[in-house]
Amino acid sequence: MANQPHDNAYKHLFSHPKAVEDLLRGFVHEDWVGQLDFASLEKMSGSYVSDDLRDREDDIIWRLRLQGGSDWLYVYLLLEFQSSVDPHMALRILTYLGLLYQDLLKSRQTAKCGKLPAVFPLVLYNGEVRWTAAQEIAELIEDGPASLAAYRPRQRYFLLDEGRVPESELDQPNNSIASLVQIERSASPQAIAQAVAGLTEKLQAPEYRSLRRAFTVWIRRLVLRRFAPADDLPEINDLSEVNSMIAERVESWTQQWLRQGMQQGMQQGMQQGESKVLQRQLFRRFGPLPPWAQERLEKACEAELEHWADRILDAGSLEEVFQD
Repeated sequence: MANQPHDNAYKHLFSHPKAVEDLLRGFVHEDWVGQLDFASLEKMSGSYVSDDLRDREDDIIWRLRLQGGSDWLYVYLLLEFQSSVDPHMALRILTYLGLLYQDLLKSRQTAKCGKLPAVFPLVLYNGEVRWTAAQEIAELIEDGPASLAAYRPRQRYFLLDEGRVPESELDQPNNSIASLVQIERSASPQAIAQAVAGLTEKLQAPEYRSLRRAFTVWIRRLVLRRFAPADDLPEINDLSEVNSMIAERVESWTQQWLRQGMQQGMQQGMQQGESKVLQRQLFRRFGPLPPWAQERLEKACEAELEHWADRILDAGSLEEVFQD
């Protein structure tokens, strides 16, 4: 996964202990979270080199202790910024954690009893489509004889799919990550301004100055680019300036947002019309369409519809029309 500017903006956010604490407290509803000593949070290096020499620098690794404990528990954050689902994420997690454990052994960062520390792998996903990949490595392994089941690896990761977090979970008065999800899901300048105002209130304490700055950079580089290119946005240094800038531009941005919506609606309408025309032509040439053909027509983009329309006259079968 290439290291893109938006990756860096997210990594900057989750390089702050407040963001990590809010992430765990607000969205990981497991009993052990209440036993954590968040005052002990300590960021670790996240760069590992596997046998094929691919660097692992995208991940963020924190460690902290349980209350009253002396051994470390590691929180492995894998930040995903792709819009498509990786069906083999469970295998990637297994590989990355193996690299982490190897590094901990080399640096002798084991528990006092000599055992490896517990690790909690968390995938933070902000793609538009629902995450459907297996969260357990065993689900990716073919079933064999029952006697082999004992040798099947077991490794699970925790998934936070931002787009599917219930609205009820976002009403958290002091949680900055709840505001992050609200901002990402805001579709209009007014909604973004309202969510940013709530975030500003949550982070007004002096000790959060650096995190406020990280959120400011993230909002400018990623969120506001929905309405204007980053080069057209003035420099802003704090969250309080974000709302002022939105207030100055909200009218023009709202008009732009409405125009974009109308254009998208018109394009979708035209595409649906092309799909219906093509469906009628296929019916007249090949007879009633099977379910798989109906599904492909419903999901097709404009280029695919045009390509299939060109094939109708020469194709000898329905399968030839849709052949890749």
